Amino acid sequence: MTFSTLSMTVLLAAVAPQVAQNLIDQNLIKLAFDIVPRVFGAVGILVLTRLAIGLVGRIMRRTLNRTEPTIRKFLVQASEIVTLVVGISAALTALAIPTATLVTVVGAAGLAIGLALQNTLSHFAAGIMLITFRPFEVGDYVEGAGVFGVVDSIGLFYTTLVTRDNVKITVPNSNLFSGTLKNMTTLGTRRVDLEIDIGDRPIDSTITLLLALVLPHPLVLNDPKPTCHVHSVSPTTTILYLRPWCAAEAYEQVRSEIQQMVKETLQQPDPDIASDPESEIID
Repeated sequence: MTFSTLSMTVLLAAVAPQVAQNLIDQNLIKLAFDIVPRVFGAVGILVLTRLAIGLVGRIMRRTLNRTEPTIRKFLVQASEIVTLVVGISAALTALAIPTATLVTVVGAAGLAIGLALQNTLSHFAAGIMLITFRPFEVGDYVEGAGVFGVVDSIGLFYTTLVTRDNVKITVPNSNLFSGTLKNMTTLGTRRVDLEIDIGDRPIDSTITLLLALVLPHPLVLNDPKPTCHVHSVSPTTTILYLRPWCAAEAYEQVRSEIQQMVKETLQQPDPDIASDPESEIID
């Protein structure tokens, strides 16, 4: 309804109220016929956008099936976000919102959101850096930001880890990227460092015993070979370092089983200590 039409309507309202009312009703009907289809069109576009997001996600997963899992999840998420942005833009266009107005609103909203969500944007930037430099990948066992776990997914803002006891942890990307990060999986093997208190047992024979104990273990590697060295000596006890190697994924199992084997073995009396040296002297 233009200004001239409005003026004419006001004038008619003073002169002929019924004519003015009819004119207003006609304009409202015309406006409704003009707006309602646009609203339904915008709603339809949003519904199609929702379906398109699922379709694009499935196509990307199928296309990138042989791609490294970290890159695949990132690209799938990015494609879904792009599809959503395109769908929202199309819906706004269907509502006949001018492009210049849309750009202005988006720019102002972007500035406000940027100021309000500085931490979130830092998580996004860190996510890009994690994807680019790849200090860890999906499936790696890592320690960072004060938590341990197997990497389940690397998102644009957050990385999810799953702990050994099947607890899912969500960690902001900036926390992982800015702090110290340990990747226990990437090198393939790990050394199991054990401190063994042997009391007053003889050192050489005990070292030989411990090495003979760990070498036959099916999960202990022969290359690098296990080692055993003296860590510290005191008047009452001796501490040895026992260091077998294993595959990274078998670390917890090897550590547990070797400790149990060593404990049970050292509980048995040492023949060199238990026997009486004088009883072996022959006259």
